[in-house]
Amino acid sequence: MIKTENLTKKYGSQQVLNITSLEIPKGQSFGLVGNNGAGKTTYFSLLLDLIRPTSGRVVNNEVQVDESEAWKPFTSSFIDESFLIGYLTPEEYFYFIGDLRGRNKADVDKLLSSFEDFFHGEILGQKKYLRDLSKGNQKKAGIVASFIGNPEVVILDEPFANLDPTTQIRLKSIIKDLAAKQDVTVLISSHDLMHVTEVCERIVVLNKGEIVKDIQTSEETLKELETFFGE
Repeated sequence: MIKTENLTKKYGSQQVLNITSLEIPKGQSFGLVGNNGAGKTTYFSLLLDLIRPTSGRVVNNEVQVDESEAWKPFTSSFIDESFLIGYLTPEEYFYFIGDLRGRNKADVDKLLSSFEDFFHGEILGQKKYLRDLSKGNQKKAGIVASFIGNPEVVILDEPFANLDPTTQIRLKSIIKDLAAKQDVTVLISSHDLMHVTEVCERIVVLNKGEIVKDIQTSEETLKELETFFGE
């Protein structure tokens, strides 16, 4: 589904990413972990053509992302609050995203109704602008917006940050369901090793922009990651 080949990103003389080869098959729940500055957000930004590579390429379902926009209709993401439109209410934002993805209000309302537990009565019907919501509630809105339009690829950067424990548990169930039942390719990054090992069937560790571990998740994975980062 997603192929990365000889991908590098440099700022001046500093190389922040160097991935020779990485393939992520369709329907896989894929986790990316690493310390601050490891290159996680840089990689996701390259996947979404938010920045251009210094060399190499990313191919999403046979579309090279920096040469064509044909990947956009089946790919969605939430990286941070800059993806939101702060002067809209959550409802207005959801309908706007739905319109971009060819969904009418009824389609969007049907999707939103399935996330009532996730919203926990704090998002819809509050008559608040997105900019006035807490960081956690902004994140909830952005994550759910990424599910509109039945995307085949969903990219989430630090999705568990700023969420309360109940919402984290619900989100883990949602991510597992997307990959296992709906055959969606889900890519997440996280600093929380426990969360990422619980929801991802495969985990790649980045260190100084390079892949240093590529693990199929098992009962030993959390311990292996804790040992690696503890050394």
